[in-house]
Amino acid sequence: MTLNDTGAAAEDEIVLLDGDGRPVGTALKSAAHGPDTALHLAFSCYVLNADGRLLITRRALDKLSWPGIWTNSFCGHPRPAEPLLSAVRRRADFELGISIEDITLALPLFRYRATDAHGTVENEICPVYVARTRDEPEPDPREVAEYVWAEPDAVIRAAAETPWAFSPWMVLQLEQLERFGA
Repeated sequence: MTLNDTGAAAEDEIVLLDGDGRPVGTALKSAAHGPDTALHLAFSCYVLNADGRLLITRRALDKLSWPGIWTNSFCGHPRPAEPLLSAVRRRADFELGISIEDITLALPLFRYRATDAHGTVENEICPVYVARTRDEPEPDPREVAEYVWAEPDAVIRAAAETPWAFSPWMVLQLEQLERFGA
């Protein structure tokens, strides 16, 4: 695996899953996402600050899927043989330049399939985590166009009232998350 200057993989592989969530192989991330994306492993994370405010992010405008859409704090894919918590920490640092702590698995079995306006399909088993940070984000502009710290209840209401303004996975996750532990 080749690393770029940020220490991130230049071309990450994702873990492919069978219908029961068992690993069945790997694929290059860039080749795996398209109009017929195979089921694969991912994760989502919601980050709270010391004031209990929730970090939401707007995806970079040049992202291949769901560009410019508001979503949860960050998402990602574990690399083959990478523990999920290690992947969550790695992506928090890579996307947002933050360290996270008090990481809690909130939705271990979350699964969804969604298609964006360009026809790119996400098809994921995507455990959902809630974490805390003391850091102010310094987002990677290739990943995040902007961010805001918001009251969790306001985000939940906004996603319910205007689901088209948020990522489909976030809307579905917020329907299932009972609380953020704030």
